[in-house]
Amino acid sequence: MNILTTLVRPDDGHAHVAGIDVAADPVSVTQRIAFTGQAAAVDERLTARENLVMFARLSGLPGRAAGARAEDLLDRFALSEASGRRVGTFSGGMRRRLDLALSLVAQPEVLFLDEPTTGLDTRSRRELWQIIASLAGSGTTVFLTTQYLEEADQLADRIAVLNDGRVAALGTADELKARIGGGSVVLREHDGTLRREVPTDGTIASIRRALDDLEQDNVDGEIAIEHPTLDDVFLALTEKETV
Repeated sequence: MNILTTLVRPDDGHAHVAGIDVAADPVSVTQRIAFTGQAAAVDERLTARENLVMFARLSGLPGRAAGARAEDLLDRFALSEASGRRVGTFSGGMRRRLDLALSLVAQPEVLFLDEPTTGLDTRSRRELWQIIASLAGSGTTVFLTTQYLEEADQLADRIAVLNDGRVAALGTADELKARIGGGSVVLREHDGTLRREVPTDGTIASIRRALDDLEQDNVDGEIAIEHPTLDDVFLALTEKETV
């Protein structure tokens, strides 16, 4: 991430962002990107609007245009009502939204997000998911790192699974899940305890055989068909890579 955003010069190899070599022309790269790290880069003593206007002026916008850009982003990130409050009074989710808004002041082609939802509660995380999905849908390329694989499943068009600093797999969520099979028919007791699990390829014949197999246990419980998750993919791929 630091190499792609020109903060660290690569020791070897090549990397391109927006078609530009990050080592050969870092200035052109920085003119096309924005980077939001794990810690919110906001001035807590200023209001939300003041933060945005300051960033807009630093980006070269004149006073009136800077104010208009700030108002647009405050509205887009649902911060208009809190625009006059000092950022030091904001919740974690509000700070994260403001941090993202600051990243978009200069309307970057590529937005780098380093674990943007770390430390947020479930509601704030899902609100941020909606914003990130909206950014991607509007044409901004979003490069996101995350330890929450559900987040990658929800947001990413293309996923790279890293293991020990190397790409272990690359593809869509469905492509990665398909690498470890079609799922399982599971039998759980009423308290949720897993009694048995029978792998299937997802076909009707395979599921029927699994049900017949589980029926022989003669256990009163609940049957469910469970599909592989990206957590399953990660565990399977990293185990293989480790071995």
